[in-house]
Amino acid sequence: MGASLLPLGALLFALSALTLMPELTSAAITRHYKFDVLSHNVTRLCHTKSIFTVNGQFPGPKIIAREGDRVVVKVVNHVQHNVTFHWHGIRQLQSGWADGPAYVTQCPIQKGQTYVYNFTIIGQRGTLFWHAHISWLRATLYGPIVILPKRHVPYPFAKPYKEVPIIFGEWFNADTEAVIAQALQTGAGPNVSDAYTINGLPGPLYNCSAGDTFELSVKPGKTYLLRFINAALNDELFFSIANHTLTVVEVDAIYVKPFNTDTILITPGQTTNVLLHTKPYVPTATFLMMARPYVTGLGTFDNSTTAGILKYHHPNSSLSSDTHKMPLLKPSLPPLNDTSFAANFSQKLRSLANAQFPANVPQTVNKHFFFTVGLGANPCPKNQTCQGPNGTKFSASINNVSFIMPTTALLQAHFFGQSNGVYTADFPNQPLIPFNYTGTSPNNTFVNNGTKVVVLPFNASIELVLQDTSILGAESHPLHLHGFNFFVVGQGFGNYDPNKDPSRFNLVDPIERNTVGVLSGGWVAIRFLADNPGVWFMHCHLEVHTSWGLKMAWVVMDGKLPNQKLPPPPSDLPKC
Repeated sequence: MGASLLPLGALLFALSALTLMPELTSAAITRHYKFDVLSHNVTRLCHTKSIFTVNGQFPGPKIIAREGDRVVVKVVNHVQHNVTFHWHGIRQLQSGWADGPAYVTQCPIQKGQTYVYNFTIIGQRGTLFWHAHISWLRATLYGPIVILPKRHVPYPFAKPYKEVPIIFGEWFNADTEAVIAQALQTGAGPNVSDAYTINGLPGPLYNCSAGDTFELSVKPGKTYLLRFINAALNDELFFSIANHTLTVVEVDAIYVKPFNTDTILITPGQTTNVLLHTKPYVPTATFLMMARPYVTGLGTFDNSTTAGILKYHHPNSSLSSDTHKMPLLKPSLPPLNDTSFAANFSQKLRSLANAQFPANVPQTVNKHFFFTVGLGANPCPKNQTCQGPNGTKFSASINNVSFIMPTTALLQAHFFGQSNGVYTADFPNQPLIPFNYTGTSPNNTFVNNGTKVVVLPFNASIELVLQDTSILGAESHPLHLHGFNFFVVGQGFGNYDPNKDPSRFNLVDPIERNTVGVLSGGWVAIRFLADNPGVWFMHCHLEVHTSWGLKMAWVVMDGKLPNQKLPPPPSDLPKC
């Protein structure tokens, strides 16, 4: 194992405490990072395997910057697989070449090649994260992005005593590239993970993992800012800390009206900041913090629980060392399929919508879209046996279009006017054949396949309704939009009713975010302003659904002014 990897039994991970370093100037600065993509042997669950890492760290290094800073990340690929990186939630205003999804904004970085991601953080502060954006490499290639407010600008809540990034992941004993390759070949669902992790550690509820447990040591009577990130490949997660209340203050790097909860729900691609107020005394117990999946649909899943330990630091160090003898209290988590909790939790999220942090919801809309999202099937190729539904191959689609990734990057084709043979601009604005989306499914479950995009004029105001379908079982879909934040103006169960539902939209203080869970058996409505020229990916952040084609792209044209145009690509842009 590389020298920069922490010992596997380390109880406190390197991300555990963030110290704010004083700066000599309030001006924005440039933050330089180098990402060496390497292979390292790591042991989890008594199983040693070679994984891909950045700089030999798992999870990867933390990027820290202030609002307004420029971030420059030099990536050097030392492994056999092609790789790209996505800075999840960063707006990338006029820097679409740095967004990262493979074959959308760039060709991959091949072995021995280097690419420099260069972007400025404009109008954002909070918790985001970075991850690989090609195939299933983000299983281990991920890490936090902490964006501090501009210097001398306080949080809209009491300054915390400490800040602790906590990133959830999934551990596979198998090679994840082999897992998805086999699934795509056979048409069946992929093998599930072997454990969930907290900061890379599975915790004491798994075999061979008592020493691989994340511990958070706290002092009594203090306030901690916990920065939660769900980097898991395929599972939404419930999380709770025994006998402690969490105050939600931010999601997806957007401050929210604070509210208290015992449990949070966080989908892959989402971040959630909470305040943890510790007890004013040293308790005679330690407390488990636990995460387990929220499950919809009929597919198999990893029905296990990851746990970390919250323990109180006693001023008498000898008493602190006896904490393992104290009672260990467990939190109570919602049932695995508690969709009512999911809906109620998302309804509590509201933007601050004040003078300092306004909610600039588009009040009028000039482009309406209605997209169905869900699972379907592709016919089994001749002379092959497939293991999907009724001998087919699992597929997934938006408006019954299962997206085929091109072999030329979409952004390059768009910028140089060479889209012919790469993509077509005829993605349907609504389903071509309406049906009872959440009722009895149609007999034909087959999808269409193609590389289709939607072209938008600069500054168009968009309303998009995302409707779940029950063709192969209703299922929650965390949809992530690159290049934009959006406002979640409405949600509901059943089929969206364009005559009744818009009257209930919240256009005052809806939550603003970059990844939203489309309710299982329901719909969600979002609005955004197409003010960022480029090509922007939108996809389900359940990686298996993305692999099956639940993805598409928006092409936003240049505006008339110089600051409304996409600059030319950097000279080191990788070639396909």
